[in-house]
Amino acid sequence: MPVNYHEILKQYWGYTEFRDLQEDIITSIGEGKDTLGLMPTGGGKSITFQVPALAKEGICLVITPLIALMKDQVQNLRNRGIKAVAIYSGMTRREILIALENCIFGDYKFLYISPERLDTEIFRLKLRSMKVSMITVDESHCISQWGYDFRPAYLKIADIRDMLPGVPVLALTATATPEVVKDIQKRLHFAKENVFQMSFERKNLAYIVRKTDNKQEELLHILNNVPGSAIVYARSRKRTKEVADLLKKNGISADFYHAGLNDEVKDLRQRKWQTGEFRVMAATNAFGMGIDKADVRLVVHVDLPDSPEAYFQEAGRAGRDGQKAYAVVLYSKSDKTTLTKRISDTFPDKEYIKQIYEHLNFYYQMAMGDGQGRMYEFNLEQFCRNFKHFPVPADGALKIISQAGYIEYTDEQDNASRLIFTVGREELYKFREMGPEMEALLQAVLRSYTGIFTDYAYINEESLAIRLNLTRQRVYELLIQLSKRRIIDYIPHKKTPYIIYTRERVELRHLQIPKEVYEERKERYVKRIQAMISYVTADNACRSRMLLRYFGEKNEHNCGHCDICLLKNESGLRQYEFDEIESCILEIVGENRLTPAEIVQQLNQEPEKISIVIKYLLNEGRLFIADGMIYAKK
Repeated sequence: MPVNYHEILKQYWGYTEFRDLQEDIITSIGEGKDTLGLMPTGGGKSITFQVPALAKEGICLVITPLIALMKDQVQNLRNRGIKAVAIYSGMTRREILIALENCIFGDYKFLYISPERLDTEIFRLKLRSMKVSMITVDESHCISQWGYDFRPAYLKIADIRDMLPGVPVLALTATATPEVVKDIQKRLHFAKENVFQMSFERKNLAYIVRKTDNKQEELLHILNNVPGSAIVYARSRKRTKEVADLLKKNGISADFYHAGLNDEVKDLRQRKWQTGEFRVMAATNAFGMGIDKADVRLVVHVDLPDSPEAYFQEAGRAGRDGQKAYAVVLYSKSDKTTLTKRISDTFPDKEYIKQIYEHLNFYYQMAMGDGQGRMYEFNLEQFCRNFKHFPVPADGALKIISQAGYIEYTDEQDNASRLIFTVGREELYKFREMGPEMEALLQAVLRSYTGIFTDYAYINEESLAIRLNLTRQRVYELLIQLSKRRIIDYIPHKKTPYIIYTRERVELRHLQIPKEVYEERKERYVKRIQAMISYVTADNACRSRMLLRYFGEKNEHNCGHCDICLLKNESGLRQYEFDEIESCILEIVGENRLTPAEIVQQLNQEPEKISIVIKYLLNEGRLFIADGMIYAKK
């Protein structure tokens, strides 16, 4: 009997129809075929694996590097009555063990896991006892060394596939160039190539570059002229606050968001922005993943991203409802220098990288040959103070050491407080006379959180304190007492990055930084930065077509509403007029080599207009010039 995916969609999500491409991907993976889905930001990627996984017997393994998104999706699934659990860096061994046991015995449908955890002995041991229905690889471009965000841990997915013969894989990503698309399938051991790709073209989105020496003034001008919800992306945490303060000072409701805020603050600000309590979110690239707000009218970048992939993904958060929206970059001449400097920050020289590795070992007093499997909290600022390093290149060096396979260096994580009961419900009644505060706290916990006897639940001490009319500190003290009496296992809130040694400490002369990790990645990083600079400095090529061409999509028409297309109109040319002159020039040149004057002679148009179109075609690479003669490539 054929599976009715529409029924599952209606039952759990309340929708009656799938979006473009969703059903094709679902049918393909449902038939057991290895499948790669390329869906731009906001295309509804999660539905493509959640629906078929619910139709299959067993558990879906979801591999994703985005811990905040992982937690968010697990919570969303649980809210729909679907059993899901997540495993990521920073969890205790006991938490991981309970999560894995639940996946074997607890009728769970989804196990979200960060790629770094795939290689652990405990995971591989428990995986053998799981009935896995399918593997989903989110952000699958991370498996490709050609990709803009390569993570070596993704390469372990091929080993997991060997352990699960016959289990199909669904790879998903929002942005990938043609070479990355091929590489993803090769590295994930696809039985045969099978790609479903939505067009990257966003017809309702106008891409604009504003060249300005006064970004603050230009930002205010744009926000005062484009109504509706907006996101302003900035490079640093400090800058997000400065932007939000500037906007509020000028009567525009705004707040700021970055990874340094704790989860509660981030959730509150995100909710207020989504419900329209304030209009503009000034944010780093930590904001946007998994956010489902369709009516964003404007995305502004006050600093340049370092790749077209990152820009396309962030800009694509505007206009998901299909209505007219704007993606604007504010560009000043100094941005080019700033962006170029990122190359040396991201790829500091190898001697410096080795020095950072040595200092890391001193920091943790790591003996030679020791360390494998050890996990430590890491404070970058303190590390840099101790050893007199600048944070940005030190961060770049640690990431390269991680890429080379010596450590795992996680991003800063805000791990909310969590607890699990270590005694059964019946045993709880034996613990009498613990005092009225303790009794009230236990009752509040039992009423507020479900599944707390079989799995860790995220708790909020603040809300428990309000409910019980106690201070947050007192709730914390009571929970610690319960933990000491072994009634609960309580892990208080902690916000920190981690360093995990993935192999033993080696002597510096044995530290290998391979060509593919350093030289080849650096070369590709430089190309992406150059592509970004070309995008913002171009003055005669349709912005939409430039982005589409970067992603390997052939497009013969201009968008008609980016700043370049509008500029053509300002120069006295209407779109139809421009298109007519363009097609005549291409026809005239054909097999010939002609001077600009000879082309003008053959056309019944004003020379200035012909000159504008010729310049455009030369910039687009559709015509060429040598020795004063214009020609088309055969």
